[in-house]
Amino acid sequence: MQHITAPDLAAWLADDARPKPVLLDVRENWEFETCRIDGSLQIPMNTIPARIDDLDEDAEIVCICHHGARSLQVAAFLERNGFGKTVNLTGGIHAWALQVDPAMPKY
Repeated sequence: MQHITAPDLAAWLADDARPKPVLLDVRENWEFETCRIDGSLQIPMNTIPARIDDLDEDAEIVCICHHGARSLQVAAFLERNGFGKTVNLTGGIHAWALQVDPAMPKY
């Protein structure tokens, strides 16, 4: 599994020459409603096993949570289940708010 920093993810999303990853936000509904990266797909962590078929095994998937711990677990789970291009956002949405989008609400 790979890890990516918030500034590196922002650069990837801004690079029109590079295919965009699936931004898999594994936080709870209230967290997702508080703040999110535009274009994110929300599937709460506890529903991932039941919804794994909603994801493309061949896609690059960046897993996102609040600080990076839940998303790390989800990325590892996906890898164990045949997803070969999983990436964890180091520091989670909190790092994104601090390093990329200071206007984003923090909690």
